[in-house]
Formats: sequence, C-alpha cells, structure tokens
Amino acid sequence: MLTAAPYFRPVGQEVAVFEHAYAKRLPLLIKGPTGCGKSRFVEYMAHRLGRPLITVACHEDTAAADLLGRYLVQGGDTVWQDGPVTRAVRRGAVLYLDEIAEAREDVIAVLHPLSDHRRQLFLDRRDETLSAPAEFMLVASYNPGYQQRLKELKPSLRQRFLGLSFGYPDKSLESEIVQTETGVESAIAHKLVTLAHKLRNLQELGMTEVVSTRLLVSTARLIHSGLNPRLACDVGIVQPLSDDSEVVTALRDLAALIF
Repeated sequence: MLTAAPYFRPVGQEVAVFEHAYAKRLPLLIKGPTGCGKSRFVEYMAHRLGRPLITVACHEDTAAADLLGRYLVQGGDTVWQDGPVTRAVRRGAVLYLDEIAEAREDVIAVLHPLSDHRRQLFLDRRDETLSAPAEFMLVASYNPGYQQRLKELKPSLRQRFLGLSFGYPDKSLESEIVQTETGVESAIAHKLVTLAHKLRNLQELGMTEVVSTRLLVSTARLIHSGLNPRLACDVGIVQPLSDDSEVVTALRDLAALIF
C-alpha cells in the first residue's frame, strides 16, 4: 500500500533542480539554517521519485566503518553487516547525509569516489567495489551560518556537489505551512510567524540561532492541543533558543505582546 507523500510546500525551483540532478546522477548539497525544511524536502523528493530514503546524521563520533559496515560474530560465525551507505548503494536509494560538515575526515574520504564521476564505493575490508546503480542519489546538507563558527566544508568536498540554498519562507507562506502542518487557526499561525520574524531581526540579542519553522510547528501543535499560547511559546520557542536570563526575559516580553 502506498504511503502518503510527506507534506512539503515548494517556494522556488527546488523540485525541478532535484529532479534534474537525479536524472543526471549528480550529487546535491542543500544549504540552509536550522529547521527550514531541508530534511523534509529530501523525504518529499524520495517519495516523489519512488526511491527508498536512507538518512545518516553525521557527527564527529561516526567512523567510516559505521557507515560502510563491519564483520560481526553471530552464533560462532563471522558475518559481514552492511552499513547505511553500503545499503543505500546496493538498493539504489536516496542517501541523505545530514549536517555533512560534522563528519570526520575518514568518512569524507570514503565519499569521494561515490560523489564524482566514478559513483563507486570501496569496501576495503571485503576487497569489494560497488558501482552505484542509476537510481542511487547522494544528497547532503549543512547549515552555513552554524558552521562558520565551527567547521567549514572543504572546497574539495563542496565542488563535488551541486548547491541548493534554502531559507525561511516569507510570512504568508510560512503561515500556510504552520497551519497545514498543525491544524491551528490561521490567526494563530499568523501570530506565530509574526513573532518569528520579529525575533529573527533582533540581532542585538546575540542569539546563535533564530526561530526555525520547525519550532513554530511544534509550538502550534501545543496550542492546537489546548495549551495556553504564552506557555506554548515559552516552552516551544523561548526556552529552546536561549539559557541567558536577560535574553529569555526579552523573548517572553515580545511573545506576550503578540499573544
């Protein structure tokens, strides 16, 4: 039985770009701030193309063996178990590497032959080389604003990918997204988006992250379930954004003006 497509509201030509990249077997790098819809977009496109999706959340503790696979002892026998990258190549899946800038160097090195014209994966421990089928696609994402303070993608990796930039939608579209995702009244969705846009412009507070569409959706769900809007804003927006007491007070005051 077919599952329903994940909800995604295109804001530009991102669907066409993804489809052309898929048709030409080119890897795609999606850039954008936290919670702007990068992962949802990849889920939507995998469903649209009828391909399985395998997601890897990259972080500094993930080794190449975690992604490729390893030998395990089972019932006295030593057997090989594929990792997520190997499974994706074998199945012709969409492989999504979330926050690729967090990956270790040995993981990045593994991806090089998979992300260029070779489209191959080398399994040294098995002395095996896998060639990706036509249906396989490599997609990665990262948050440029966040990474500027921590890690940057090396040019040798960036230039293996096409680039697609995401941002937060305009007010009317973001309100539509919040309302569709949660079922809240349009007036509530509009107030939440208004709050978000005001907070995103408060540079003087020095917050490392701004209000994401994801936070708005979570907050709207709380309100839709019957939670007081100010309390929902506090636990859904204010508290996730800062631990600084002065910043928290300022955020609460602004939320109180709108709700």
